[in-house]
Amino acid sequence: MAKKISILGSTGSIGVQTLDVARNLKIEVLGLTANRNIELLYKQILEFKPKLVSVGSEELAGELREKLGNFNVEIMHGLDGLKEVAALDEIDTVVTSIVGIAGLIPTLAAIEKGKNIALANKETLVTAGSIVMEEAAKRNVKILPVDSEHSAIFQCLMGNEKKTVSKIILTASGGPFRGKNSIELEKVSVDEALKHPNWNMGSKITIDSATLMNKGLEVIEAKWLFDLPLEKIDVIVHPQSVIHSMVEYLDGSVIAQLGSPDMRIPIQFALTYPGRADNHFSRLNFLESNQLTFEKPDYEAFPSLGLAFQALKAGGTMPVVLNAANEVAVDLFLKRRIRFLDIPRMIKDAMEHHSVVEHPKLHDIMDADGWARKFCLEFR
Repeated sequence: MAKKISILGSTGSIGVQTLDVARNLKIEVLGLTANRNIELLYKQILEFKPKLVSVGSEELAGELREKLGNFNVEIMHGLDGLKEVAALDEIDTVVTSIVGIAGLIPTLAAIEKGKNIALANKETLVTAGSIVMEEAAKRNVKILPVDSEHSAIFQCLMGNEKKTVSKIILTASGGPFRGKNSIELEKVSVDEALKHPNWNMGSKITIDSATLMNKGLEVIEAKWLFDLPLEKIDVIVHPQSVIHSMVEYLDGSVIAQLGSPDMRIPIQFALTYPGRADNHFSRLNFLESNQLTFEKPDYEAFPSLGLAFQALKAGGTMPVVLNAANEVAVDLFLKRRIRFLDIPRMIKDAMEHHSVVEHPKLHDIMDADGWARKFCLEFR
C-alpha cells in the first residue's frame, strides 16, 4: 500500500478524487502539481501541507507564493517542477493524472527514481509504451492502472497465467452520442459533447469519450500494460458502465469486474494494491442496475476508434501522431474553431502524411509529437 505520494495534476478531476482517497486512507501527500488553477491548489496546500508543489509558469508560481505568505512549502514551475515533484526522495508512489503527453517526461523521472506509478495518464503509454515499460521492468517499478477499464482488466487477471488469456474486452459507454449517425454528428455542439451520460471527467477526456478516441487510446495502453497483441484486445459498447471490462480465458470462462461509475474506487485500488481497504464511496445496487446491455461499436460514425487500431498496427511513432493530432483537434473543437467530425478527419490526415519511425527513441517521440501538432495547426 502507498504511504507517501505525489499527485501530478492535483486540481483536475482525477487529482481531486485522489485527494479524497488520500483522506480516506490517511495517506501522506508530499507533492502536488497544477497547471493554472492556483486557487484550488492553494486550498489543497493548506489542507495537505505538501513539501513541494509546482505550477505551469513562473508568473503563477509568484502569485502562489504571495498567496501563501510564510507557509512552509517549496514552489517550482514548468517541466523542471513536474520532474522534481515526481522524483521526491520521500515518496513511494506517483499518481500521474496530467492530461496529454505532458505526463510522459515526469513519469519517466519518477520511474528512474524507483517510484511506483499509479497511472491515470493514457498518453504516457500510448506515445512511449515500449520505453516506459522497459524502464519500469529494469527498476522493478510497478505500473498500476487507474483508468477504470484497465483497473478492471488488472483485477480480472490476478491469480491467472497470461498464457491462458483468450482476449481482453474493454467496455465503452458509447458516450453522449451513442446511436447517432455521421449526418447527425456533423451538427453536434461542444456543450452537447461535454454531457457524458455516466462519468464526471475533465473536458478533454469527455470529448475523447464522445468521439470514442478515449477507448482507442485505452486499446493502445492495454497492449503495453498487459503485453498482449492487437488481436487479443476487443472493444464492446456497454451503455450502463457497470461492467468496467472483462477477460475471456481459453476455456471459455469470462471474468468481469463490476462497480459503480466512481473513479475513486480504481484510484484506491491502485494505492492499496495488493490489498483492499474500506471506504465511504458509492456501492453498486444490483436491484437498480437490473439491465446490462451490449452493442458493437459503430466504426463508421465514430472513426477515431478505428484510427487508434490502425495506429497500433502501424506501430513506431504512429500512435504518437494519433495522440498529438487528437490533442490539437480536441482543443480546437473546445474553442469552437472546428466541428465535431473534423476531429477524426484531422487525425486521419496527419496519420496519412506521417513517415513512421519504427523503433523510436525518446527524441523521435518528441519530434513526432511536435511534427503532428504543427501539421494539424497548418491543416486548419
